[in-house]
Amino acid sequence: MRRLLEAYQYVMPAVLTPLGAWLWLRHYDGHVALAALALLVPIAHAYIVPGIGTNVLRAWEFDTRLKLGRFRPHHGFVFGSATAVLMLPALGTPSAHPTFADVATSALASAAILGVVNWLYDVAAIRAGILKVYNQPWADGRGAAATVTDYAPWFFGGFGLVQGAGLKLAEGVLLPTDDRLDALAVGAALLAATVTLPTLGYVLQSYLRHGHHGCRPVAPQAKAFSGEVDFRLAAENASPQKAEE
Repeated sequence: MRRLLEAYQYVMPAVLTPLGAWLWLRHYDGHVALAALALLVPIAHAYIVPGIGTNVLRAWEFDTRLKLGRFRPHHGFVFGSATAVLMLPALGTPSAHPTFADVATSALASAAILGVVNWLYDVAAIRAGILKVYNQPWADGRGAAATVTDYAPWFFGGFGLVQGAGLKLAEGVLLPTDDRLDALAVGAALLAATVTLPTLGYVLQSYLRHGHHGCRPVAPQAKAFSGEVDFRLAAENASPQKAEE
């Protein structure tokens, strides 16, 4: 499995990035701004959130040959290219006047697709040793599935929810116009929403479930100390994910 995932992280982005660009340009009948939002927002998001989570907060870590600190420098394209292609069926027919039903359908379909696919990917990546996540379920000695379930609905499903709704709303703003300033404003707002809203949801549920914000590494047996532990302590106690109980 590790060899397959190692190959995937280089081969598939090289294929899916241009394929995603072509598919979205085709979907939007050559409307460059909307196609760019569909492709570039996921790529940028996957540099910002995991980049902070690995090299700043140190709650995650990639174990690959090519790394910048604890982050793989091509990760934005690994996540973003696949996301762009996966979301295409969820958006439906473009509309300059999207209804509430259009927005809700796109949001929920995108959340379901990205939540399930990325949950499966991260479980496989943890079991293969490519990804390490030092969250509360990991500290409690639980398996890869429990570790991923703690964050995947928020960071993957939540991203899909916001991106799906945002793209559909963006159609109503950008299809009638080619104004570049409008496109930049919509893109910045959408990227900010995909970064902040899922993160806030994750933090809230982490406080409710674990008593801490979940944005720092949690050392094994350290739950009573609210999860605010030094990463070195978590790293020293780190061991491969235990098999599912």
